[in-house]
Amino acid sequence: MSKMSTVKKSIITAVCIALCYALPLLFHGVQNAGIIFTPMHIPVFICGLVCGWQYGLLCGIAGPALSSAMTGMPPAAMLPSMMVELAVYGVVTGLLMKVVRTKNTVADLYICLIAAIILGRAMNAVTKALIFAKGEFALGTWVTGTLLVSWPGILIQLVFIPTVVVALMKAHLIPERYPRLED
Repeated sequence: MSKMSTVKKSIITAVCIALCYALPLLFHGVQNAGIIFTPMHIPVFICGLVCGWQYGLLCGIAGPALSSAMTGMPPAAMLPSMMVELAVYGVVTGLLMKVVRTKNTVADLYICLIAAIILGRAMNAVTKALIFAKGEFALGTWVTGTLLVSWPGILIQLVFIPTVVVALMKAHLIPERYPRLED
């Protein structure tokens, strides 16, 4: 992927942070919709994939912090582990986009996204078990809440995020990953 300016990456990151606030508002009118559909995760993944790990890290920390400060969602008890999870999403997607090179943009996006989903959710469990919910953490509860309840959100992420990133490339809003040489 060719280079984007720092200013453009900063603007995209600011939009993604704002979406971390705005997207959950669309879902939280329905009980437990935030947990089921995980709308805040989407802009963090996009930021990491498009702008790189540093910007993904910033979005993963600032997005939930802003949303919590403005709306109380996520609640203070969930905020630290969610910030860790989303920060991991931003970092992993950004780092993997630098090293994963299958010569197929969609394959690259899926590899980065799936690895980030696994690592981010694992770090969420580790931070809850060792730090934020020490002594109260139950693996069965975590599996139910993080994997079984949120499978619709994971499915939405796997369909929606690569589609958005490819659409941004085709619209020339971000550089193509594998630009075609014109004769």
